[in-house]
Amino acid sequence: MNVLVIGGGAREHAICKAVCTGEADLYAVMSNVNPGIRRLATDFYLQRETAVDKVVEYARRRHIDLAIVGPEAPEEAGVTNALADEDIAVASPSREAAEIETNKEFMRSLMDRHRVPGTLKTRAFSDPVKAREFIELLDGEVAVKPVGLTGGKGVRVAGDHLHGVADAADYARRVIEERIGGGSRVLIEEKAVGEEFTVQAFCDGLTILPTPAVQDHKRLLPGDAGPNTGGMGSYSHASGILPFMDRNDYEGSVAILQRLVDALRDEGRPYHGVIYGQFMLTAEGPKVIEINARWGDPEAMNVLPLLKTDLVKLCLAMVDGTMSRKKMEMHRLSTVCKYVVPEGYGSKPLPGIQIKVDERAIEEAGGQLFFASVNERDGGIYTTTSRSLAVVGLAEQISAAERMCEEGLGHVRGGHIFIRHDIGTPALLQQRIDHMRSLRC
Repeated sequence: MNVLVIGGGAREHAICKAVCTGEADLYAVMSNVNPGIRRLATDFYLQRETAVDKVVEYARRRHIDLAIVGPEAPEEAGVTNALADEDIAVASPSREAAEIETNKEFMRSLMDRHRVPGTLKTRAFSDPVKAREFIELLDGEVAVKPVGLTGGKGVRVAGDHLHGVADAADYARRVIEERIGGGSRVLIEEKAVGEEFTVQAFCDGLTILPTPAVQDHKRLLPGDAGPNTGGMGSYSHASGILPFMDRNDYEGSVAILQRLVDALRDEGRPYHGVIYGQFMLTAEGPKVIEINARWGDPEAMNVLPLLKTDLVKLCLAMVDGTMSRKKMEMHRLSTVCKYVVPEGYGSKPLPGIQIKVDERAIEEAGGQLFFASVNERDGGIYTTTSRSLAVVGLAEQISAAERMCEEGLGHVRGGHIFIRHDIGTPALLQQRIDHMRSLRC
């Protein structure tokens, strides 16, 4: 079977590794030469992932049987639909189903129409004055979000990025006037207080198979300081749930994902692919922050290495609606993932810096390496303005996985790189546990 993976980041490198554990031949479309994907692929095409006609032409030329779309932008551009029109099986949602991510206003209205639990007080505006009035109604305790896609970097939250009504109203005005996210519309939501976590699930339009919960770390600096990023790292626990939550919290979030899949089907938008729920665990239980129509990045690196079941077979089951007959097996291990980023990431990152990676030493330390947004030229690996690579440790306990990850990171050298080292450490985990205990008590 010829399998095409679209995208060139660490998430896609993880998908490609999982594809290659089976008997499939891997092909790739990516906008940068990811060294890991290049070595795994039978062939690759250097092209923008959103160039629909060129992606489809390449898929036809290479006789692709199955396609997996990594990022959300190609889904919004219609790549999934165009490939399906060519009778190519696509284990990613259609443009219509993916609107649950690409249009935050649609997601909230879908939850309201179908009375899906876990929603927040929210309204969308194209008038800055009315947006300010709603912010005042919520006493400035809000999250301000562009309705469209911003690569995970457009959200501003009271207390973290916004200080008072005036600050929140000014950012809402900017979103509208500057068309941040691609449209002149902003979403204002009540601020949810708790601990964020992610649950990802395979979905065939009817049935979902959930994977372990993961906690991502969006803030750049240790102690959750600094600007929001695409994600500096993440961890999971061998039990499938996180240290600050219980089984009911996890099952509640899975139930919300199932209700959303049912709602999309009822509205004629059947969802085939991986669905990713970003939740806030509050004193009242899990609340929906966002729903994404793809694997998470970095969360994919925590989950895909745990798969025992052939990913390609799971993808085919998502396409043809046979998930209910599939048994998904996973290794019961904890994971810790940490990203290496160029110095200045989050504000003014330094591109073109050479990174030296001893891949064999990382493997011997028990770590797994996933290349992200780097360029490979003349036998060297160089930074771009985005995240460079990730190292993942896998062990029975989070503490052991964290030590393994750090040992692997010791074999990455570069003069102007940055790593958030506190991810997965006992001290930070205890802070999460204490925070939830204080909220619930």
